[in-house]
Amino acid sequence: MECAFMGKISHPCLVNSSKVVLHRRKEMRTQRLYPSTLFKVRALPDQTHLSLEVGFGRQGSSTDVGLEKIVWPSPNDEIPFWKKNFPSWDAGPAVLVDIKKDSDLMHIIHVTAEMAPIAKVGGLGDVVTGLARACLSRGHSVEIMLPFYECIQKQQITDLVLLTNYNSYHDGNWIPTSAYRGIVSDIPVIFIEPSNHFFKGQQVYGGSYNELEAYLFFSRACLEWMQMTGTQPDIIHVHEWQTGALPLLYWDMYTQLSVKKPRIVLTIHNMEHYGECRQEQLSKCGLDGSIYATTDKAVDDRTIGHNPERLSLLKGGIVYSNAVVTVSPTYRKETLNSGWLASTLIRNRDKYFGILNGIDTYMWNPAIDVFLPAKFHAERRKGKKICKYYVQRGLGLAPESPVAGYQVLDKAQKAPLTVCITRLVAQKGLHLITHAIKRTEELGGQIIVLGTASDGRVQNEFEGLANLHNQGPNVRILLTYSEELSHMLYAAADMVLVPSIYEPCGLAQMLGMRYGAVPVVRKTGGLADTVFDVDDQANRDKANGFAFEGIDEGSLNWALGRAFAYYREKPDEWNGIVQKIMKIDNSWNNTAGEYIEIYSSVRLKY
Repeated sequence: MECAFMGKISHPCLVNSSKVVLHRRKEMRTQRLYPSTLFKVRALPDQTHLSLEVGFGRQGSSTDVGLEKIVWPSPNDEIPFWKKNFPSWDAGPAVLVDIKKDSDLMHIIHVTAEMAPIAKVGGLGDVVTGLARACLSRGHSVEIMLPFYECIQKQQITDLVLLTNYNSYHDGNWIPTSAYRGIVSDIPVIFIEPSNHFFKGQQVYGGSYNELEAYLFFSRACLEWMQMTGTQPDIIHVHEWQTGALPLLYWDMYTQLSVKKPRIVLTIHNMEHYGECRQEQLSKCGLDGSIYATTDKAVDDRTIGHNPERLSLLKGGIVYSNAVVTVSPTYRKETLNSGWLASTLIRNRDKYFGILNGIDTYMWNPAIDVFLPAKFHAERRKGKKICKYYVQRGLGLAPESPVAGYQVLDKAQKAPLTVCITRLVAQKGLHLITHAIKRTEELGGQIIVLGTASDGRVQNEFEGLANLHNQGPNVRILLTYSEELSHMLYAAADMVLVPSIYEPCGLAQMLGMRYGAVPVVRKTGGLADTVFDVDDQANRDKANGFAFEGIDEGSLNWALGRAFAYYREKPDEWNGIVQKIMKIDNSWNNTAGEYIEIYSSVRLKY
């Protein structure tokens, strides 16, 4: 992918929700802190770009390694510093060993359009992988069913084998289909590959095929595989509109055959994607689409009275699932009060829950992160200063002077560094991001924006901003996607900016805190559940960042100004905040426990 850098382009059965009984959980997740000796991390082999070794919870560990051993990057390097070779992750040494196994174990199958890292477009892929791994670690049997996209890099899959060939229905024909099994991120994955043109292309979305029909096929193909193989999980966990037809197919078709045990959980990651569908399109998967064109099933309420009326796969999934989850308590409240799906959610509110996403605290761990030039943790943060200067040097935000001692690093701390890592779409507050670029410079700080735009107009706007600012000393706008660079930026940042107009959950603020970047966020959705303003006297014990409520530039100015003032004028308080946020436990293990409670409440018990 091209990167705008330095001003140039370079290298009939309805589920009765009243039968679902589950105690309503608290609307806010209590902040949990990591105990100081939770991690046992082995030292990594010496690398040219890895200079610090950390032993978290081990007496006598040193993070004081000579700076002369670091190969400092330059913006003139032929290969950008985030594209160099890095050692691979070793899953063995840093896994938590004290996760308690659950006593009532279940078989769970996720059916999803995305999975990190092999088929990741947004946060959906991270959520599926993180939740699956956490449930596995608690002793449950977990599998993921995923389309075998042509663009998947097969070398990222271990032990890949063909399970079976079978046929699955689509539009009057039975399509020869193959099911493969492999291991990705320690999770068993079943890949579904039809012999037709579905899922062909160089990226997960945007192929030359009809995506809606492809995911209708995939939803049925997963159930057909379970029917053919006699697989009867306790829970089928579907995600987003792409698999919204599966609950309809399950209750109105496959329970009439032999797949009768599973119960269905749907997670809605973003209510803006509805899966609009014509009746005749739904009929292509073998259902009679006209049956679902009612307000109590799957009709898109916005099209009632239109010709033709349309269906919504997401609405159908809500109605037909045993439990529905969205990704934060506050987003649950917001969606019950606004949007055309609110009436459907209100009718099904007894089975509708809000659970915060977690983050993968192994893959995102500054104490062992292979992408960082220096490691650090909450008690020893000198490595974070090195990461900041490393990124500044590599992007031309710091002079390329000899690094003879830590005085150079201390000098680099004078200008607070803000990062914004995001998809460049309207939801994320584009006008606030562009204003933050200007305002940060006015305040004497530096800012790095990393993101991609699917809309050509937005892309052009940010390319213009890159051409305007990227030759200067304080702003870098990088129009690309890079997992490696994301890790480095969180580690380098003093602040992480998330000015979303709405945000179902948000991962950036949690990842930033994990790496000691103080969040500056708009108070909405999951951001409101995870970031509590330092000047809010009602939440002094939770205080961990800076929040604003308006969608105007003045509201953002107020939050940024306070953050900069704390950084410069109250260094002890600032350092206390940094240490505090690095200890907050936003791990998937906590989230998994809440999901398992829901699974247990709806599962079929004999």
